[in-house]
Amino acid sequence: MRLIIKDIEIVNEGTRQKASVLVDGDIIAEISADCAGWQADRTIDGTGKILLPGAIDDQVHFREPGLTQKADIASESAAAVAGGVTSFMDMPNTKPQTTTIEALNDKYAIAAQKSVANYSFYIGATNDNIDVIKSVDYKHVCGIKLFMGSSTGNMLVDNEEALEKLFAAAPAIITAHCEDEATIRANIEAFKQKYGNNVPWNCHGLIRSAEACYKSSAKAAALARRHGTRLHILHLSTAAELDLLDRGAERLVTGEACVHHLWFTDADYETKKQYIKWNPAIKTQADRDALRRAVADGTIPVVATDHAPHTIEEKQGSYFGVPSGAPMVQHSLIAMLEMADQGLWSYETVAERMCHAPARLFDIKSRGFIRKGYKADIVIVEKRKWTVEKSNILYKCGWSPLEGCTFGNAVYMTLVNGQIAYENGNVNHSVRGERLEFER
Repeated sequence: MRLIIKDIEIVNEGTRQKASVLVDGDIIAEISADCAGWQADRTIDGTGKILLPGAIDDQVHFREPGLTQKADIASESAAAVAGGVTSFMDMPNTKPQTTTIEALNDKYAIAAQKSVANYSFYIGATNDNIDVIKSVDYKHVCGIKLFMGSSTGNMLVDNEEALEKLFAAAPAIITAHCEDEATIRANIEAFKQKYGNNVPWNCHGLIRSAEACYKSSAKAAALARRHGTRLHILHLSTAAELDLLDRGAERLVTGEACVHHLWFTDADYETKKQYIKWNPAIKTQADRDALRRAVADGTIPVVATDHAPHTIEEKQGSYFGVPSGAPMVQHSLIAMLEMADQGLWSYETVAERMCHAPARLFDIKSRGFIRKGYKADIVIVEKRKWTVEKSNILYKCGWSPLEGCTFGNAVYMTLVNGQIAYENGNVNHSVRGERLEFER
């Protein structure tokens, strides 16, 4: 199919320009201020709308295989494209855990059959699978996931020798969940003694504390620098951790912020309670404001979601009985644009953090930019007020911590490899994304 997107404002590579885009099959064929003479099967009037590259989310938990009561690749990839996310990288804490080549291949086979968006999957590190990690073809696999703190589907790597071996031999980027387990366990015991099982929700950020985050992130950064290994610290939640990141063009240690840590503070536990219980925890307003500044100035190069759905039934109960995590992938781009409208950063910054930087950091081939010859992963956004409510939530779990929030931008259309995957409220479930390739 040939498609013209005419007279639209393109937000791309630090600029905003009015132009037209010709999509031919799965490729961006032309970008020009003058589209006279172009021929296409359909022309879309872009007047009053903006066009960005499709967002690339480097941290999602789509729960398949083994946890499909919470979510699955079909449902969550549909939610992703409805939110302008055209590519995702999925985490290994499924059942079975993605710590073997066989389990990795099984997930790719499922995605090829079911995913509306483009996809890649991490190989998970354990205390004893270094030989597996070294055998993976990282031209076709996004990277290595390391849990230096326990979370859903406990994959904690806590053996010091195993950590040294991993950082010494890792053939690709390590992405790390960093929380110090000993600190958290001590905090749990202290809060249990004070409250029993009825720990208030606003204590979550004190149990999974700033100290726990910094201690673990500092350890990971030291390992990376000792061995010269690329490290990407996921879901930063504290101001202190920002000092651990490299600046400049050549960065060995980078970090990521997640939308919920940029949106909420610990004051929101009073109303949102268990529905904003994430690991690492949402912390203070001072932490959130520091993260926001770091996103704005580039200290944090990447923004993602840590999309981690649980059923509404699983989210009921007392503090220790409720799992951490919540869905976000359908609303991440729109929330970032809303914060841009609030003056926290520009639309160009949103494109940089959610599209360009993930593509560069992971060396993704021919995606993440509006460029001639690149894959036509495109999102069109229109100015329209709408409110998040159950009737428009596409997550399999059926709920969102952002319910009741009104946004001023809405995704009008999402193209995945030139195919219309989402248009004006409707997902085209027949579209299939592609396996991401990496130029390494």
